[in-house]
Amino acid sequence: MKNILVLLCGSLSLAVSTLVYSADDWVMPRTPQGKPDLQGIWTNATQTPLERPSEFGSIGFLTLEQKEEQERQWRSVIENRARPSDPDRDAPEEGRNVGGYNNFWVDRGTDVIEINGEYRTSIVVDPENGQIPYREDGRGKNFTAQLRAMPGIEPFDGPELRPLGERCLLAFGSSSGPPMMPVMYNNNYQIVQTGDYVMILVEMVHDTRIIRIDDKHQADYAKWMGDSVGHWEGDTLVVETVGLHPYQSRWEFTENVKVTERFALIDSDKIRYHFTIEDPAVYTRSWTGEVAMNRRPQGDRMYEYACHEGNYAFPGILGGARRLEAEQAARN
Repeated sequence: MKNILVLLCGSLSLAVSTLVYSADDWVMPRTPQGKPDLQGIWTNATQTPLERPSEFGSIGFLTLEQKEEQERQWRSVIENRARPSDPDRDAPEEGRNVGGYNNFWVDRGTDVIEINGEYRTSIVVDPENGQIPYREDGRGKNFTAQLRAMPGIEPFDGPELRPLGERCLLAFGSSSGPPMMPVMYNNNYQIVQTGDYVMILVEMVHDTRIIRIDDKHQADYAKWMGDSVGHWEGDTLVVETVGLHPYQSRWEFTENVKVTERFALIDSDKIRYHFTIEDPAVYTRSWTGEVAMNRRPQGDRMYEYACHEGNYAFPGILGGARRLEAEQAARN
Protein backbone atom coordinates (compact mmCIF):
# COMPACT_ATOMS: atom_id res chain seq x y z
CA MET A 1 0.00 0.00 0.00
CA LYS A 2 2.82 2.37 0.90
CA ASN A 3 4.46 1.82 -2.48
CA ILE A 4 1.15 2.48 -4.26
CA LEU A 5 0.68 5.76 -2.37
CA VAL A 6 4.21 6.85 -3.22
CA LEU A 7 3.59 5.99 -6.87
CA LEU A 8 0.28 7.93 -6.93
CA CYS A 9 1.80 10.96 -5.25
CA GLY A 10 4.74 10.88 -7.64
CA SER A 11 2.40 10.68 -10.65
CA LEU A 12 0.28 13.57 -9.37
CA SER A 13 3.39 15.67 -8.76
CA LEU A 14 4.62 14.94 -12.28
CA ALA A 15 1.22 15.85 -13.79
CA VAL A 16 1.04 19.15 -11.91
CA SER A 17 4.61 20.06 -12.77
CA THR A 18 3.94 19.19 -16.43
CA LEU A 19 0.90 21.50 -16.49
CA VAL A 20 2.86 24.33 -14.92
CA TYR A 21 5.77 23.75 -17.27
CA SER A 22 3.44 23.71 -20.28
CA ALA A 23 1.83 26.99 -19.26
CA ASP A 24 5.18 28.67 -18.61
CA ASP A 25 6.71 27.16 -21.73
CA TRP A 26 4.09 28.54 -24.14
CA VAL A 27 5.71 30.45 -26.98
CA MET A 28 3.77 33.13 -28.84
CA PRO A 29 3.11 31.91 -32.39
CA ARG A 30 4.18 34.49 -34.95
CA THR A 31 3.56 35.28 -38.59
CA PRO A 32 6.40 35.53 -41.12
CA GLN A 33 6.39 39.27 -40.34
CA GLY A 34 7.11 38.52 -36.66
CA LYS A 35 3.67 39.61 -35.40
CA PRO A 36 1.49 37.51 -33.06
CA ASP A 37 -0.44 34.96 -35.12
CA LEU A 38 -4.12 35.56 -34.39
CA GLN A 39 -5.30 33.34 -37.21
CA GLY A 40 -7.97 30.72 -36.65
CA ILE A 41 -11.64 30.36 -35.82
CA TRP A 42 -12.74 31.94 -32.55
CA THR A 43 -15.94 32.28 -30.54
CA ASN A 44 -16.95 34.96 -28.04
CA ALA A 45 -20.09 33.15 -26.86
CA THR A 46 -20.86 33.84 -23.21
CA GLN A 47 -23.76 34.29 -20.83
CA THR A 48 -21.99 37.17 -19.08
CA PRO A 49 -24.19 40.27 -19.57
CA LEU A 50 -23.05 43.51 -21.19
CA GLU A 51 -23.93 45.66 -18.17
CA ARG A 52 -23.42 44.51 -14.59
CA PRO A 53 -26.48 43.23 -12.69
CA SER A 54 -27.41 45.59 -9.85
CA GLU A 55 -26.74 43.02 -7.12
CA PHE A 56 -23.00 43.17 -7.85
CA GLY A 57 -22.68 46.96 -7.61
CA SER A 58 -19.04 47.83 -8.28
CA ILE A 59 -17.84 44.22 -7.86
CA GLY A 60 -16.21 43.30 -11.15
CA PHE A 61 -15.28 39.68 -10.45
CA LEU A 62 -16.87 36.48 -9.19
CA THR A 63 -15.23 34.00 -6.87
CA LEU A 64 -14.70 30.51 -8.27
CA GLU A 65 -17.68 29.28 -6.23
CA GLN A 66 -19.91 32.10 -7.52
CA LYS A 67 -18.78 31.43 -11.07
CA GLU A 68 -19.59 27.73 -10.84
CA GLU A 69 -23.00 28.42 -9.29
CA GLN A 70 -23.80 31.01 -11.97
CA GLU A 71 -22.94 28.57 -14.74
CA ARG A 72 -24.98 25.84 -13.06
CA GLN A 73 -28.03 28.13 -13.01
CA TRP A 74 -27.54 29.02 -16.68
CA ARG A 75 -27.29 25.34 -17.64
CA SER A 76 -30.46 24.62 -15.67
CA VAL A 77 -32.37 27.35 -17.52
CA ILE A 78 -31.15 26.03 -20.88
CA GLU A 79 -32.20 22.48 -19.99
CA ASN A 80 -35.66 23.64 -18.91
CA ARG A 81 -36.19 25.63 -22.10
CA ALA A 82 -35.09 22.66 -24.19
CA ARG A 83 -37.82 20.38 -22.84
CA PRO A 84 -40.60 19.39 -25.26
CA SER A 85 -43.63 21.66 -25.24
CA ASP A 86 -46.95 20.37 -23.94
CA PRO A 87 -49.00 19.47 -27.05
CA ASP A 88 -52.23 19.99 -25.08
CA ARG A 89 -51.43 23.50 -23.90
CA ASP A 90 -53.87 26.32 -24.55
CA ALA A 91 -53.29 28.82 -27.32
CA PRO A 92 -51.52 32.02 -26.21
CA GLU A 93 -53.58 35.09 -25.46
CA GLU A 94 -54.37 37.28 -28.44
CA GLY A 95 -51.76 39.99 -28.91
CA ARG A 96 -49.20 38.26 -26.73
CA ASN A 97 -45.60 38.17 -28.01
CA VAL A 98 -44.83 34.48 -28.37
CA GLY A 99 -41.20 35.07 -29.40
CA GLY A 100 -39.33 34.17 -32.54
CA TYR A 101 -37.05 31.25 -31.55
CA ASN A 102 -37.24 28.09 -29.53
CA ASN A 103 -34.24 26.98 -27.50
CA PHE A 104 -32.90 24.72 -30.25
CA TRP A 105 -31.60 27.76 -32.13
CA VAL A 106 -30.07 29.59 -29.15
CA ASP A 107 -26.34 29.19 -28.57
CA ARG A 108 -24.89 31.73 -26.14
CA GLY A 109 -22.71 29.19 -24.38
CA THR A 110 -22.80 28.49 -20.66
CA ASP A 111 -19.59 30.12 -19.49
CA VAL A 112 -18.71 33.21 -17.51
CA ILE A 113 -16.08 35.37 -19.22
CA GLU A 114 -12.69 34.35 -17.82
CA ILE A 115 -9.57 36.39 -18.53
CA ASN A 116 -6.29 35.71 -16.72
CA GLY A 117 -8.06 33.73 -14.02
CA GLU A 118 -10.65 36.46 -13.31
CA TYR A 119 -14.37 35.74 -13.72
CA ARG A 120 -16.24 38.80 -14.95
CA THR A 121 -19.62 40.00 -13.69
CA SER A 122 -20.15 42.10 -16.85
CA ILE A 123 -18.61 42.88 -20.20
CA VAL A 124 -18.41 46.57 -19.29
CA VAL A 125 -15.32 47.04 -17.11
CA ASP A 126 -15.16 50.85 -17.12
CA PRO A 127 -16.93 52.79 -15.60
CA GLU A 128 -16.45 50.96 -12.33
CA ASN A 129 -20.20 50.37 -11.89
CA GLY A 130 -20.31 48.33 -15.10
CA GLN A 131 -22.97 50.54 -16.72
CA ILE A 132 -22.96 52.40 -20.05
CA PRO A 133 -22.66 56.12 -19.12
CA TYR A 134 -25.43 57.68 -21.20
CA ARG A 135 -25.96 61.42 -21.07
CA GLU A 136 -29.40 62.47 -19.86
CA ASP A 137 -30.01 63.88 -23.33
CA GLY A 138 -27.85 61.31 -25.13
CA ARG A 139 -30.50 59.04 -26.55
CA GLY A 140 -32.33 59.67 -29.80
CA LYS A 141 -29.54 61.62 -31.50
CA ASN A 142 -28.49 59.02 -34.04
CA PHE A 143 -29.79 59.01 -37.59
CA THR A 144 -32.16 56.06 -37.18
CA ALA A 145 -33.85 57.53 -34.11
CA GLN A 146 -34.26 60.91 -35.78
CA LEU A 147 -35.73 59.30 -38.89
CA ARG A 148 -38.29 57.36 -36.87
CA ALA A 149 -39.18 60.47 -34.87
CA MET A 150 -40.24 62.45 -37.96
CA PRO A 151 -43.93 63.45 -37.97
CA GLY A 152 -46.13 60.94 -39.75
CA ILE A 153 -43.47 58.22 -39.81
CA GLU A 154 -44.49 54.79 -38.53
CA PRO A 155 -42.00 52.00 -37.74
CA PHE A 156 -43.33 49.74 -40.52
CA ASP A 157 -43.70 52.33 -43.29
CA GLY A 158 -40.77 51.01 -45.29
CA PRO A 159 -37.64 48.84 -45.20
CA GLU A 160 -35.39 51.76 -44.23
CA LEU A 161 -37.11 51.96 -40.86
CA ARG A 162 -36.49 48.34 -39.93
CA PRO A 163 -33.35 47.12 -38.09
CA LEU A 164 -30.30 46.19 -40.17
CA GLY A 165 -30.39 42.57 -39.01
CA GLU A 166 -34.00 42.26 -40.09
CA ARG A 167 -32.97 43.55 -43.52
CA CYS A 168 -30.00 41.13 -43.76
CA LEU A 169 -27.61 44.08 -44.15
CA LEU A 170 -25.64 43.51 -40.95
CA ALA A 171 -25.67 41.11 -38.04
CA PHE A 172 -28.01 42.01 -35.22
CA GLY A 173 -26.75 42.96 -31.79
CA SER A 174 -23.33 44.25 -32.93
CA SER A 175 -22.06 40.77 -33.72
CA SER A 176 -20.14 42.24 -36.68
CA GLY A 177 -19.12 45.28 -34.70
CA PRO A 178 -17.23 47.20 -34.01
CA PRO A 179 -17.25 46.34 -31.20
CA MET A 180 -17.77 42.64 -31.92
CA MET A 181 -20.16 41.41 -29.26
CA PRO A 182 -21.66 38.04 -28.28
CA VAL A 183 -25.30 37.59 -29.27
CA MET A 184 -27.95 34.89 -29.15
CA TYR A 185 -26.22 32.55 -31.60
CA ASN A 186 -23.59 32.35 -34.40
CA ASN A 187 -20.79 33.85 -32.28
CA ASN A 188 -17.95 32.70 -34.51
CA TYR A 189 -15.17 34.63 -36.24
CA GLN A 190 -12.35 33.64 -38.57
CA ILE A 191 -9.18 35.76 -38.55
CA VAL A 192 -6.71 35.77 -41.44
CA GLN A 193 -3.53 37.91 -41.45
CA THR A 194 -1.03 39.25 -43.94
CA GLY A 195 1.62 41.89 -43.41
CA ASP A 196 -0.71 44.68 -44.56
CA TYR A 197 -4.18 43.46 -43.58
CA VAL A 198 -6.14 41.60 -40.95
CA MET A 199 -9.39 40.09 -42.17
CA ILE A 200 -12.15 39.10 -39.75
CA LEU A 201 -14.94 37.01 -41.26
CA VAL A 202 -18.02 37.18 -39.05
CA GLU A 203 -20.33 34.18 -39.17
CA MET A 204 -23.44 36.36 -39.07
CA VAL A 205 -24.43 37.64 -41.58
CA HIS A 206 -21.30 36.54 -43.43
CA ASP A 207 -19.87 40.03 -42.84
CA THR A 208 -16.21 40.72 -43.52
CA ARG A 209 -14.08 43.33 -41.80
CA ILE A 210 -10.92 44.39 -43.63
CA ILE A 211 -8.46 46.11 -41.28
CA ARG A 212 -5.62 47.97 -42.98
CA ILE A 213 -2.34 47.98 -41.06
CA ASP A 214 -0.35 51.22 -40.66
CA ASP A 215 -2.59 53.16 -43.02
CA LYS A 216 -4.64 56.36 -42.87
CA HIS A 217 -8.40 56.58 -42.54
CA GLN A 218 -10.42 56.92 -45.71
CA ALA A 219 -13.29 59.33 -45.14
CA ASP A 220 -14.78 59.20 -48.63
CA TYR A 221 -17.98 57.44 -47.54
CA ALA A 222 -19.51 55.78 -44.50
CA LYS A 223 -19.30 51.98 -44.28
CA TRP A 224 -21.54 49.53 -42.46
CA MET A 225 -18.70 48.51 -40.14
CA GLY A 226 -16.78 51.76 -40.43
CA ASP A 227 -13.24 52.38 -41.64
CA SER A 228 -10.82 50.30 -39.57
CA VAL A 229 -7.08 51.00 -39.40
CA GLY A 230 -4.76 48.96 -37.20
CA HIS A 231 -1.25 49.10 -35.83
CA TRP A 232 0.81 46.97 -33.49
CA GLU A 233 1.74 48.12 -30.00
CA GLY A 234 4.17 45.44 -28.96
CA ASP A 235 2.22 42.19 -29.24
CA THR A 236 -1.21 43.85 -29.18
CA LEU A 237 -3.14 44.68 -32.35
CA VAL A 238 -4.82 48.08 -31.88
CA VAL A 239 -7.65 48.91 -34.29
CA GLU A 240 -9.30 52.32 -34.54
CA THR A 241 -12.61 52.58 -36.38
CA VAL A 242 -14.39 55.75 -37.49
CA GLY A 243 -16.87 56.52 -40.25
CA LEU A 244 -19.54 54.06 -39.13
CA HIS A 245 -22.66 54.20 -41.26
CA PRO A 246 -25.36 56.33 -39.55
CA TYR A 247 -27.74 53.35 -39.53
CA GLN A 248 -25.19 51.47 -37.37
CA SER A 249 -26.59 52.59 -34.03
CA ARG A 250 -26.61 49.68 -31.60
CA TRP A 251 -25.97 51.82 -28.51
CA GLU A 252 -27.32 55.12 -29.84
CA PHE A 253 -24.10 55.78 -31.78
CA THR A 254 -23.93 58.93 -33.85
CA GLU A 255 -21.87 59.23 -37.03
CA ASN A 256 -19.02 60.72 -34.94
CA VAL A 257 -18.42 57.64 -32.80
CA LYS A 258 -14.91 56.20 -32.50
CA VAL A 259 -14.27 52.61 -31.48
CA THR A 260 -10.81 51.44 -30.41
CA GLU A 261 -10.24 47.69 -30.17
CA ARG A 262 -7.27 45.77 -28.77
CA PHE A 263 -6.57 42.13 -29.67
CA ALA A 264 -4.04 40.38 -27.41
CA LEU A 265 -3.25 36.67 -27.68
CA ILE A 266 -2.84 35.73 -24.02
CA ASP A 267 -2.43 31.98 -24.50
CA SER A 268 -2.66 29.45 -27.31
CA ASP A 269 -6.45 29.35 -27.25
CA LYS A 270 -7.61 32.77 -26.03
CA ILE A 271 -7.65 36.36 -27.30
CA ARG A 272 -8.30 39.16 -24.85
CA TYR A 273 -10.63 41.46 -26.81
CA HIS A 274 -10.73 44.95 -25.31
CA PHE A 275 -12.74 47.85 -26.75
CA THR A 276 -13.40 51.50 -25.91
CA ILE A 277 -16.26 53.59 -27.32
CA GLU A 278 -16.16 57.38 -27.54
CA ASP A 279 -19.12 59.54 -28.57
CA PRO A 280 -19.47 62.76 -26.49
CA ALA A 281 -22.93 63.47 -27.95
CA VAL A 282 -24.28 60.26 -26.42
CA TYR A 283 -22.10 59.40 -23.40
CA THR A 284 -20.80 61.42 -20.47
CA ARG A 285 -17.43 59.72 -20.94
CA SER A 286 -15.85 56.91 -22.91
CA TRP A 287 -16.67 53.37 -21.80
CA THR A 288 -14.78 50.12 -22.09
CA GLY A 289 -15.56 46.43 -22.25
CA GLU A 290 -13.66 43.15 -22.46
CA VAL A 291 -14.60 39.80 -23.96
CA ALA A 292 -12.71 36.52 -24.18
CA MET A 293 -12.44 35.08 -27.68
CA ASN A 294 -11.81 31.35 -27.34
CA ARG A 295 -10.35 29.22 -30.11
CA ARG A 296 -12.73 26.71 -31.65
CA PRO A 297 -11.60 23.06 -31.53
CA GLN A 298 -9.20 21.99 -34.25
CA GLY A 299 -11.08 20.82 -37.32
CA ASP A 300 -14.11 23.05 -36.71
CA ARG A 301 -15.37 24.87 -39.78
CA MET A 302 -17.39 28.05 -40.07
CA TYR A 303 -20.23 27.92 -42.56
CA GLU A 304 -21.86 30.74 -44.49
CA TYR A 305 -24.81 32.41 -42.80
CA ALA A 306 -27.06 32.97 -45.83
CA CYS A 307 -29.49 35.57 -44.53
CA HIS A 308 -31.02 37.04 -47.69
CA GLU A 309 -31.75 33.65 -49.21
CA GLY A 310 -34.05 32.69 -46.35
CA ASN A 311 -35.42 36.09 -45.40
CA TYR A 312 -39.04 35.25 -46.12
CA ALA A 313 -40.27 37.11 -43.06
CA PHE A 314 -39.41 40.59 -44.30
CA PRO A 315 -41.99 40.78 -47.12
CA GLY A 316 -44.51 39.42 -44.63
CA ILE A 317 -43.65 42.07 -42.05
CA LEU A 318 -44.23 44.93 -44.49
CA GLY A 319 -47.12 43.14 -46.18
CA GLY A 320 -48.82 42.67 -42.82
CA ALA A 321 -48.42 46.38 -42.09
CA ARG A 322 -50.09 47.25 -45.42
CA ARG A 323 -52.92 44.85 -44.59
CA LEU A 324 -53.49 46.49 -41.22
CA GLU A 325 -53.48 49.90 -42.86
CA ALA A 326 -56.10 48.77 -45.39
CA GLU A 327 -58.30 47.34 -42.63
CA GLN A 328 -57.99 50.56 -40.63
CA ALA A 329 -58.87 52.63 -43.70
CA ALA A 330 -61.93 50.43 -44.35
CA ARG A 331 -63.18 50.93 -40.78
CA ASN A 332 -62.81 54.70 -41.15
